[in-house]
Amino acid sequence: MSKTTLSPIIAGTMNWGVWDKNLTPKEMENIIHVCLENKITTFDHADIYGSYTTEADFGKAFASSKIAREKMQLISKCGIQMLAENRTNKIKHYDYSKSHIIASVEQSLKNLQTDYLDAFLLHRPSPLMQADEIAEAVEKLKTDGKIIDFGLSNFTSSQTELIRQKVEVSYNQIQFSATNFEPMVDGSFDYMQVHNIRPMSWNPLGFVFREDIPQTHRLKKLLATLVSKYSLGADTILLAWILKHPAKVIPIAGTVNVARIQSLMKAVELDLEKEDWFAIWTESRGDEVP
Repeated sequence: MSKTTLSPIIAGTMNWGVWDKNLTPKEMENIIHVCLENKITTFDHADIYGSYTTEADFGKAFASSKIAREKMQLISKCGIQMLAENRTNKIKHYDYSKSHIIASVEQSLKNLQTDYLDAFLLHRPSPLMQADEIAEAVEKLKTDGKIIDFGLSNFTSSQTELIRQKVEVSYNQIQFSATNFEPMVDGSFDYMQVHNIRPMSWNPLGFVFREDIPQTHRLKKLLATLVSKYSLGADTILLAWILKHPAKVIPIAGTVNVARIQSLMKAVELDLEKEDWFAIWTESRGDEVP
């Protein structure tokens, strides 16, 4: 069970920096304030975002904002070793040695200008990961007060069980949306509910608005009807679809558009009618449910 309380929707920072929006620390500071004003208090990071630069830019923004640390929750991840100008890696790989995990968390704390992470995740599973060594690192980080909760990202149920046998796992951040609904049918969400692991959903809008294929045509046609029915945006309805699942999934929204941030929490208030929920799943499948 997690010891922290995260906001019902999380602000994802992956695209805030040089990978996409290229926000300055001052612009990041403004977005942080907008998120907090709209009850989005949790911010999702990873050491690699912005080729190892976004955390530090966010940290400058946070320090400048003078926001009390207890007003927000910070998540970060480690494990992926990328090719980057400020790294000596010769090939992309994963590293979950005890020393690397601890050093990565300490670097993230320095970058984010904070004393602790509310949640720390392993970014992607590695065939070479040693569960005992991971557990030792996590327990030391918890004992030292540097992380509160521990979790995983993109781990299957069996990979999660390998780690969970050695150390408590509170979260698993995976891809889940109306167009990527496999976790609710392949046993992933069942497993997480049994073991009190809270799912986080990256890319919660899927590719509804990014791909022009029969699946997205069907969904957009249905969403036009639901937008009229609920008087809410299609993105809000898609987030509400995720939030209705009993696994209590927390969507990670990467938008930096102020108007969209202001509308995100409307998804929390919207209780989609059951038949509308199934209609979205049906159109995504392209066939009625079994």
